[in-house]
Amino acid sequence: MMTIRQLSSALLAWLIAAIVLSTVGFLRSAPPPFPQTCLVALTIALTHAVFFQRSVKLLLDTLDLRLLIGFHLTRFIGFYFLWLYQKGLLPYDFAVLGGWGDIIVAGASIPILIGLTLKKGVSSVVLLAWNTLGLVDILFVVATAARLALREPASMNQITHLPLSLLPLFIVPIIIASHLFIYRRIRRSA
Repeated sequence: MMTIRQLSSALLAWLIAAIVLSTVGFLRSAPPPFPQTCLVALTIALTHAVFFQRSVKLLLDTLDLRLLIGFHLTRFIGFYFLWLYQKGLLPYDFAVLGGWGDIIVAGASIPILIGLTLKKGVSSVVLLAWNTLGLVDILFVVATAARLALREPASMNQITHLPLSLLPLFIVPIIIASHLFIYRRIRRSA
């Protein structure tokens, strides 16, 4: 079985690779929607590992649910999207609509995390609603980014540079895969 240390090491190696690729301009090297294509490929690879690699699946089955949900606090990046929109660096549909969606999902994760931490438990209905909202939101953001990048490539230029390049290369694939795995955890606990 994979250990938490091995999982952490794999995630750290992936993050370092994403930073290096971003630094050398990997996402700027091809036309849109290349960042979204990378995101889809990474999400498929990660989802395959999560659901079909026995050692990964066994580890995630025993992983504290707070870790899976807590990763979604990264979605407070929506505030940065709003700031970039105010500076004229991101388009409205992505920054404002997607930004507020991410902020809402991140904010809604806090009472769930508190309930799990205090051992009060969280209703599976509440967890299912939050998880569904979060998945729909992130898929909307990805689709919006692809649409805008195809229609007006320069409008999504920030996604090809650090720190936002970490979204398609690291953060969003983990977010999507975690939503899918949280569905598995909800189903198994029912």
